[in-house]
Amino acid sequence: MITLTLPYPLSANRYWRPVKLGKHISIVPTKEAKQFRADIAALCRDQGIRAPLAGRVHVDVKLYPRRPLDWQARQRKLGAAWDDGVQCLDLDNANKVLLDALKDVAIEDDKWVRRLTAERMEPDGQARVVVTITAMPVVQMQADLLEREAA
Repeated sequence: MITLTLPYPLSANRYWRPVKLGKHISIVPTKEAKQFRADIAALCRDQGIRAPLAGRVHVDVKLYPRRPLDWQARQRKLGAAWDDGVQCLDLDNANKVLLDALKDVAIEDDKWVRRLTAERMEPDGQARVVVTITAMPVVQMQADLLEREAA
């Protein structure tokens, strides 16, 4: 299992941009995306990741938006739902950007993500994302049926 604390992801709108190549339009990473990938790779190395986790993985994402300066006033006024109005990326956009940045660094490829869980957390300080990657064993659910057929 790998647990990484990483910077808050870029918006998908800032991560990819369309480029016209002849008659076709391709979507390519921006310069900002390339820098984000490089930063993620360096942080992974700093946190001890030397090679991507091979094969099937479960990726769990905890997205922490930045806590606003007026959070206490919001909490007094709105109670437990105070953070509903805090600016935060959509989880699905954050996941796509993160998986792309983790490819070939902490995971082989996003095609190996067999389970993806994500949660927007209550802001508690600096914006960040905590990613936990767990190897998933290959389980053959009906192995006993195959053994009986072979006999």
